[in-house]
Amino acid sequence: MADVLYTGPIPAERGAELTMGGGRSETSALTGTGGGRGTATTQNSQRPNACCFCWCCCCSCSWNEEERQRWRRRKKIPDTKMETIPNCEACTKPSLEEIRLWSQSFDKLMRNPAGRNVFREFLRTEYSEENMLFWLACEDLKQEMNKSAIEEKARSIYEDYISILSPKEVSLDARVREVINRKMQDPTPHTFEDAQLQIYTLMHRDSYPRFLASNIYKALVHGGSRTPSESYS
Repeated sequence: MADVLYTGPIPAERGAELTMGGGRSETSALTGTGGGRGTATTQNSQRPNACCFCWCCCCSCSWNEEERQRWRRRKKIPDTKMETIPNCEACTKPSLEEIRLWSQSFDKLMRNPAGRNVFREFLRTEYSEENMLFWLACEDLKQEMNKSAIEEKARSIYEDYISILSPKEVSLDARVREVINRKMQDPTPHTFEDAQLQIYTLMHRDSYPRFLASNIYKALVHGGSRTPSESYS
């Protein structure tokens, strides 16, 4: 298996591939930040348990998996390839007024836990849920005070979302990657601040308009908290 910590020469074909992709480099980012983990880690290897506060259509606890699959086949929505989806955020049921406020600005959507859950479900249908997962991981890192925990969480974020070897790699430009590589030598709660802003902007510009036009959001606006199986029957 490929090693995230590999710092040797890059084969010619791989080097050309990286050059065409914008010159991304990560060969030294993880050196000295606490070794021992040679491959990208996958968090939450088990499917989530039903969370007691779930209400919306985004969570696996909203209806059983068989019904979920029937609904996806009926609506011709492809199943996500990700088999490990972390638990959704605990949230209270939003009012119809709150749901409608999500269309006024992306910031209002992202400030609301229920809004983030529904938006995550939409991103999952577009195979881009990793953008939200990365953003949430960065928010979690910002709350950490313990230095060893900061280093461990920063390392996990790097391996899960920044490494070019990760299947959940997010799309970042070369400048931001270079900044991260430097900051990873001494991680802080704000190591991924530039990257988080870039992904936030990407979701705002590309995914948010499609979310507002999606059946997932329209069902909530017109039907309150009904599940997709109820809304689209």
